[in-house]
Amino acid sequence: SGEGLPDRIRTIFAGIGEVIAAYAPTQAAVEKVFVNVNPQSTLLLGQARGAAISALVHAGLPVAEYTALQIKQAVVGQGKAAKEQVQAMVVRLLDLPGVPAADAADALACAICHAHGGQGLGALATAGFRVRNGRLIS
Repeated sequence: SGEGLPDRIRTIFAGIGEVIAAYAPTQAAVEKVFVNVNPQSTLLLGQARGAAISALVHAGLPVAEYTALQIKQAVVGQGKAAKEQVQAMVVRLLDLPGVPAADAADALACAICHAHGGQGLGALATAGFRVRNGRLIS
């Protein structure tokens, strides 16, 4: 896009704020940054991640962080799972009608990982969600 970095950061911050306003989450989970082969990409990812975390913290949400290995282990059962395996398990666990894009599947997998942790399932239970046959239901 033609936007400069400050505009992109603002877009991320505002977009997260809109999601928070629309869905009123009580907590959030994000993937920890890994060091990429390209230092410039790693730096840009860190800045975007910082904007997202800032928006979450600004809204008063607790933020949990998980490594890609932890997320894949929680969702697929092995930390070295391929993106296609993550996508397939996300579809299965959430009973989705189609396969989400890889980045959307990663975000959903992070949420599933968090939900399977102690505070995640506890919060889901108090919000009226249950787990049946490995699926979250309301």
